[in-house]
Amino acid sequence: MSQIDVNDLTFYYEGSPDNIFEHASFSIDTDWKLGLIGRNGKGKTTFLHLLQGKYEYSGCIQTGMTFDYFPYQVGDKEIEQCGAELAEVWKPDRESWRILCELNQLNVDAEVLYRPFKTLSNGERTKVMLAVLFSKEHDFLLIDEPTNHLDLASREAVKAYLAGKKGFILVSHDRDLLDACVDHVLILNRQTIEVQNGNFSSWWENKRRKDVCARRENEKHIKEIGKLKKAAARSRQWADRSEGSKIGYDPIKEPDHKGKRPYIGMKTKKMQSRVRQMEQRIGREIEEKEGLLQDIEEIAELKLMPLTHHKDCLIRADGYGLKYSGAPAAVFHGLGFSVHQGERVFLNGRNGCGKSSLIKAILACSSDCREQALRKQSLEETGVLETVSGLVISYVNQDTSFLRGSIKEFCQGRNLDESLFCAILRQLDMERGQFAKPVEDYSEGQKKKVLLAASLLTPAHLYIWDEPLNYIDVFSRMQIEKLLLSGRPSMLVVEHDVRFRETVATKVVKL
Repeated sequence: MSQIDVNDLTFYYEGSPDNIFEHASFSIDTDWKLGLIGRNGKGKTTFLHLLQGKYEYSGCIQTGMTFDYFPYQVGDKEIEQCGAELAEVWKPDRESWRILCELNQLNVDAEVLYRPFKTLSNGERTKVMLAVLFSKEHDFLLIDEPTNHLDLASREAVKAYLAGKKGFILVSHDRDLLDACVDHVLILNRQTIEVQNGNFSSWWENKRRKDVCARRENEKHIKEIGKLKKAAARSRQWADRSEGSKIGYDPIKEPDHKGKRPYIGMKTKKMQSRVRQMEQRIGREIEEKEGLLQDIEEIAELKLMPLTHHKDCLIRADGYGLKYSGAPAAVFHGLGFSVHQGERVFLNGRNGCGKSSLIKAILACSSDCREQALRKQSLEETGVLETVSGLVISYVNQDTSFLRGSIKEFCQGRNLDESLFCAILRQLDMERGQFAKPVEDYSEGQKKKVLLAASLLTPAHLYIWDEPLNYIDVFSRMQIEKLLLSGRPSMLVVEHDVRFRETVATKVVKL
């Protein structure tokens, strides 16, 4: 057992107006299974890189541990190699037999190590990397969002695997994964950093109660400050009136006024002293009030304005199948389902079963030239897939690599109102300073928020979202859940976050 002590840590990126960390101090135990929680852009991945010594910083990080980081980087040349060859590069001092043991725990056949890495599915790649990561004892492991792009079965396998391990920091926005795998949490709040015993749900319940108490205490202070200000103003008015009564008197009408002057002066002095005491109390109340709400997550209410189509059934599939040109077998066949207005239909199935391919076919079906759009995607179809005429679709792609340029250019390209678009990004907790940066410099979570904001700002009959929550922070997930439940748009969604699907879906179609 060892400690990682962080003392007075301060770090910022060159050109950034704000510090990512400012005089941060905390300690963590290397035997913990630690979940790292925070908003997009709060510095979760940055902290992992600081532990590895990738950036210069002020302050001190004291530890005797060796760190290793997931995911390993795989370039265009390396992806042609097999996992066994890549393991020599990723972790040269590991023992090969231990990788095989770890793969066995992940219920993966050892043959995946000897296939070209580019031929492996997302789930297989993740499992190979995790097996290599845990193949050496005494390393402290930094695991950054291991379940992005994984189907439910792969997520369950990774969850069960990590639940049996210890000595790692896990960055994840998957509430189910955090609850199953961690025993401590490190929270990057808005202004402070805290470490707690427990998992995500226990921390969230503690936070909810703490926020309620903070709001009540804040309201009490506001009321007290208001009362004191009124009393101080009244006393100051009395003091001024008394002070004014000492001069300008009529000696005929008030012959004894001269004798009252010392009495009035003493009375005025007492009133002025009382005013000063009240002002000091007001200062103390304001001081006690400061900081009460600094870490409260105010989840702004988003709005959605879906269009209403004159027909109830928007999409219908009957005996439908898809096949890629030249492929020996169909991606799927015999599929039947429908999407009606107000339904939130979730497509469920393993990676590679054709969820994204089906979405491509639906987008092609609603285009002016269906056959040309399908040929462009190298897709061949059988059976029936129909969409209503005049269907307006708002689409969120799972890929963000195409995003380039400024926010202004993005809005112009999509014919969006820039001020409204930025307002939605602010509601999704994007800092204003981000708007001046090129979109390609955003974090993956921030890029996803750009796509989601564009979709929310686009009135549509049907919203098609393909893995919209990859890299999106927990608070924004809850915010989007609330929006979809209240706005009740017609949707077709691919998303592997179990809790999100259980909360939002009205129908699940399994491929």
